[in-house]
Amino acid sequence: MNTYRTAEIVHSIGIHPNTVRLYEELGLIPKAERKANGYRIFTDFHVEQLTFARTALQVEVLQNGLRKQAIGIIKTSAAKNFDKAIHLTNHYHQQLKREQRNAEEAIAITEKLLSGENQQLSNAILTRKETANLLHISMDALRNWYQEKIKVSELCEVTASLYQSSKDYTTLLHQFGLSNKLKSHVSELSGGQKQRLFIVLALIPNPEVVFLDELTTGLDARARRDVWKSLADLKAKGLTILLTSHFMDEVEALCDRIMILKKGRSIFYGTVEEAIAASPYEKFEDAYLWYTDEEENNESI
Repeated sequence: MNTYRTAEIVHSIGIHPNTVRLYEELGLIPKAERKANGYRIFTDFHVEQLTFARTALQVEVLQNGLRKQAIGIIKTSAAKNFDKAIHLTNHYHQQLKREQRNAEEAIAITEKLLSGENQQLSNAILTRKETANLLHISMDALRNWYQEKIKVSELCEVTASLYQSSKDYTTLLHQFGLSNKLKSHVSELSGGQKQRLFIVLALIPNPEVVFLDELTTGLDARARRDVWKSLADLKAKGLTILLTSHFMDEVEALCDRIMILKKGRSIFYGTVEEAIAASPYEKFEDAYLWYTDEEENNESI
């Protein structure tokens, strides 16, 4: 069995000595034996394992935890549990194939959309739940349609690139108190911060009208008030906002005019004050329940 000193390993593979120590600490290679003088002694297996780890980690794959799986395979191999490593590798390979198919399908759909070909589109109207089920994703993922592992700056740049002219997203991020989150991943943002980022993304194309769907669902009271303030500021600057909400206090605080829907049909259009006046109640929430005649399965405003 051949043995090697750290310097020989470094020269052979082309890495820094600290990288060898780090891989050993992380369990990506087995612990090296030491001579009486304390120097590490590496074997052919260390060389093969280091080469394997370096090759596997060169690919920056983040989707669906693939990189985490790769690290698991490397560590299992380092522990010389080769049967399990082979099993994990087969599973990893199958998932890579699925990701490849998904990517190729996305490319084909994009090419078809960009080609301008006439398409036979269904006239079916789906609810959010039906759409999420069709796409095999959660309703939260559908509402917040972006990758959580992408950085805030990258997401804004991608969004801006979709339009011929766009507003400076750094200015918008500063306006909504997110300028210090430029290098943060979306997954690191709080619920309120994500919703403010959602508003920023909607404003990047400098629209005259924005559509916001249940923007404060799932937020705590403080985060909801922060989002309300952002919307109020936008409204004061002349932006038209179409907002759907199940929170009557939110509707009262933000909306100049409202439309109450029941089973997809408009049953009232006017101001909050007019809605109350036309009902037998003095509070808007009670009036809303009276209009919809449903206390549990309310439709949106």
